[in-house]
Amino acid sequence: MAGFSELIKNFDKTRDYVRDFFIYGCKVRSDFDRKSVRTYGDEKRRVESWMGDYMRYDDSVRGRSVSISVDSGHIPENPLYNAYYSKSFTDNDIKLHFLLTDILQDGKSRTLRELNDTLNSEYEQLFDDQTVRNKLREYVDEGMIIAEKQGKTLCYSLSSDTADDFINSFRGLDDALKFFSETQHFGIIGNSILKMRRLKNDLFFIKHNYIIHTLEDILIPDILSAMDEKRCVCFRTFSAKRLKEGDLSGTENNVIPMQILVSVQTGRRYLAAYIPGLKRFSAFRLDYMKTVKKGDICENYDAVRAKFSRNISHCFGVSFGMRKETGTVTPMKITFFADEEKEGYIIERLEREKRCCSVEKTGEHLYTLTADVFDPNELMHWAKTFIGRIARIEGGTDTVRQRFYNDVSRMQKMYGGDEDEHIQ
Repeated sequence: MAGFSELIKNFDKTRDYVRDFFIYGCKVRSDFDRKSVRTYGDEKRRVESWMGDYMRYDDSVRGRSVSISVDSGHIPENPLYNAYYSKSFTDNDIKLHFLLTDILQDGKSRTLRELNDTLNSEYEQLFDDQTVRNKLREYVDEGMIIAEKQGKTLCYSLSSDTADDFINSFRGLDDALKFFSETQHFGIIGNSILKMRRLKNDLFFIKHNYIIHTLEDILIPDILSAMDEKRCVCFRTFSAKRLKEGDLSGTENNVIPMQILVSVQTGRRYLAAYIPGLKRFSAFRLDYMKTVKKGDICENYDAVRAKFSRNISHCFGVSFGMRKETGTVTPMKITFFADEEKEGYIIERLEREKRCCSVEKTGEHLYTLTADVFDPNELMHWAKTFIGRIARIEGGTDTVRQRFYNDVSRMQKMYGGDEDEHIQ
């Protein structure tokens, strides 16, 4: 009988499992229907071994739910980084890792044939040329080994750049690493360097640290690389609603990536991209994406980029509405009340958070925000945070305005005090 193994081969499976069961914490064992119950047990023990004291168990009539409970403002390290350190490897991986670095530590460069001959004669290890070549290519990509052509032959040498040398040479670099290890984007890189140096973050604690988005970092390098190379990308998306309905196949998307967008409110990240089949721009949540693969080079990438620049200037958030390319925008005006003498902070907030809109004074204690946006719903979600100061709404759509009036009416019934005056 196969036993439980800590090593993982498919990070996408672990990423989905951590997100659905341990981050959201709303599923129980009976909800796990993708594979056998044994798989549930294996994944549960694996995550528990990473999280330790951060696990939380809640019992209900449906069963026991397991989740991660973390106060991000009181932990020096994101515990989800441990997911990236659990990798599968073979005996050959381990052997070649130590033997190749041992051969190349003298600083000399060698060809593939010379390396293989040395492995055979000095270490009595016989490897296929392709196996060694693949390992060397992997380390070249990682920056550990340098590949240079001497004539027509490719020669390999060990990189002389080490983290120790840089940290010892530049004062304060270790403190910068401690900060970088807890930043939202690619903090795993800083964390791995700290671990290599046997250092710990003892300086920086981030109150609003959206640790769940750490699991998306594995997708971003391929997306950014595709942007640099002006390529298309292919990926599958899985929405929570469709997964709940039992749709495990997801939707395949072939798009031209434009930009990574980040919500300043939730930390959630999106890929803004152009969909050639629909001739429109759209935003895809990274936490619903799987296995990004780079595709063919896009010949008209620069032209699409120019269209995107025009479109993004009319997005208050990440929604492009239902418009194709540079379709018609929806004009809208919202007038706010703010006392200049006593409530200057309100005016400052309007200026700071207006994004693609403009703000001007239109009367005594009145300030009007003017917007031309694709999706007025996004603008209204933000405007509702000024509830009680909204004097007038013009433009937009009838549906958006009516929804706002209905929401205010419902609030009046709930909190107005007429019907439930005895409730404090």
